[in-house]
Amino acid sequence: MPLSENLTMQTDTTSERIRCYRKEIWDRLTERGAAPEYPIAFPSTLRSFSLGEVAEILGVSGSYLRQLSIDGLGPTPETGTAGRRSYTLPQINELRAHLASTRPKEALKFCPRRRDGEKLQIISVAVGSASTTTSFYLAQGLALQGYRVLAIDLDARGSLSKMFGYLPTGYPVHNASMSAVLRYNDDRVSMDSVILPTNFDGLYFVPGTFELFEFEEESRVRYRSKFGYPDASIRMVDALKEVEDRCDVVVIHCGHEGFLTAGAYEAATGVLMTVRPEWPEISSMTLSLAHFQHFVSLIEQAGRPVAYDFIKFLVTRHNPRDLLQQEAVALLRDSLGNNLLTATAWESGAILQAWTKNRSLYELSAGEVGRSAYEQAMETLNSTNAEIMDLISEVWGRPPMYVSRASRTAGKASS
Repeated sequence: MPLSENLTMQTDTTSERIRCYRKEIWDRLTERGAAPEYPIAFPSTLRSFSLGEVAEILGVSGSYLRQLSIDGLGPTPETGTAGRRSYTLPQINELRAHLASTRPKEALKFCPRRRDGEKLQIISVAVGSASTTTSFYLAQGLALQGYRVLAIDLDARGSLSKMFGYLPTGYPVHNASMSAVLRYNDDRVSMDSVILPTNFDGLYFVPGTFELFEFEEESRVRYRSKFGYPDASIRMVDALKEVEDRCDVVVIHCGHEGFLTAGAYEAATGVLMTVRPEWPEISSMTLSLAHFQHFVSLIEQAGRPVAYDFIKFLVTRHNPRDLLQQEAVALLRDSLGNNLLTATAWESGAILQAWTKNRSLYELSAGEVGRSAYEQAMETLNSTNAEIMDLISEVWGRPPMYVSRASRTAGKASS
């Protein structure tokens, strides 16, 4: 008798029969050593950065860094052909510490980490056009500037996690997401248990896995049962307090799940909404705003006031040569005023090429995607990130500096 018929006879329900199919196939693959281990994480190391790139990141001249190296001050760079110097990201952060100690008046510029009395910044990126890409490049951009960053993926499909090279799909992963930290029984784990390193020094992340679906369903059941309203939001707030001493910024990539999203909005100190400048996409964004309003109103009705440091909107996938998009951006700017970020994230083939290589643009050199496309994409990424970093500086009572620095860099690239 064929195995499939035997399984059908042995099981009572369709779901049990499907489970048996999966187990049988998986066991056969395991016997042959052909079963992959999940989650799959692409092992990758971050490239080194040229002396010119490091000078732009730190906001100093290349000649100054070259002289530091000649004098034996700071970390020793790698030396390539023709004596060209390059630095790893840990070495760049060593340079930050050295410059902050030798130039104390500019310490905040070189080492922007939180000081005593400055609160943890938690930026929730709402579901929208290119919101995953925005979360990804914001987290990496902050880490490149010397911040300690935690990125959290609340998408059960793991869209942000895949960009980090983490593939949780294909087999259930236990205790690998915020679900394990937030769950309602005594099996809750600490944040340390679910935080993973990345190839960026100072950047860590919590993956999104199918377990988040289970947490969302349990929250829904509790909401409809005798347990009453679930405290998912409060649990999210409490969980992030565990990383307060080790992080400067938390970037939360919201998924489509309601209770988890409500938790992200309650924990947030700032919210970023993305929109593509096309009329259907703007209509869709207004629906996201309605959901946002609904979640916040529920939190307020529970007696917990919500006060964000900022709510900002970012135009993504922008083609500045498209006349209809120009009109749409003008409408958004007229409607939202200063709440719409000045910089827009342009549609970029270079960013798409990086994604097909399982890398971010920050991880690639210009030659791998074409110099012109690379420089244009980097300009738009750095400009949008600069505005957000200046928002953080403002919250912390610091003078803005990133937008002006990005403008100087963009001018140099254009020339």
